[in-house]
Amino acid sequence: MYLTRSLFPMAPAIDRPILLVSHGWPSHPMRQENAVQKLAGRLGTLLPDTTVTGVTLAAQGALDDAVRGLENPVICPWFMSDGWFVKTNLPKRLRAAGLKRWDTTAPLGLMPGIGKLMSDRLKACLAISRWNTEETTLILAAHGSPSSDRPRLATEAAATAIASHLRLKEILPCYVDEAPAIQECARGQAQAIVLPFFAARAGHVLEDLPEELQEAGFTGPVLDPVGLWPETPALAIAAIEAALQAECV
Repeated sequence: MYLTRSLFPMAPAIDRPILLVSHGWPSHPMRQENAVQKLAGRLGTLLPDTTVTGVTLAAQGALDDAVRGLENPVICPWFMSDGWFVKTNLPKRLRAAGLKRWDTTAPLGLMPGIGKLMSDRLKACLAISRWNTEETTLILAAHGSPSSDRPRLATEAAATAIASHLRLKEILPCYVDEAPAIQECARGQAQAIVLPFFAARAGHVLEDLPEELQEAGFTGPVLDPVGLWPETPALAIAAIEAALQAECV
């Protein structure tokens, strides 16, 4: 089940362990393992009385170690869509690791409030650049998939959410693994911002995205991936608190 109900005032303290799970980087597993553990530390700073752990699926044996001793945790998938990894692979891996009971929040890219979060960050970027909002194009760069529509649907939902908060000239979802390509959308853009709709700074953000933008001749601002923003831990905590409060009503 997805825990995505609206946040109630005076949300209760979180008295269940939280496990952040990200995809990781198979060719550099420890780099992303360290990154998700730092992210868990940021949540832990906001929740000093709650056990918060971070782990990737890519680091061999890491999920088994992270699950050991946990009872009825709240799993927070640090993914941008509810695709195969979140819907199928993650539950399978959790059961194989010996976990019998847990709840799962919506993945980061589908958490309530992420549209406003992205809009606020874009407003700050626009102010720094001194660009008129209605004359600026947003290039929403995402993963995509040739075999599933879930990543594309999540990206399109994010574009719609941003549009509800911010009147931009145009919002162009584009992808690493399906059409339209990032290079295609970025080419010829004189006043545009690239927002990487990714959970981490790994292979696609470090390699594919810069290559695509270079090929397009794009020289505009490129934001950090959404999953690295300092506001995202609070977004995750709000989703968890909302679910726990709803259970008590």
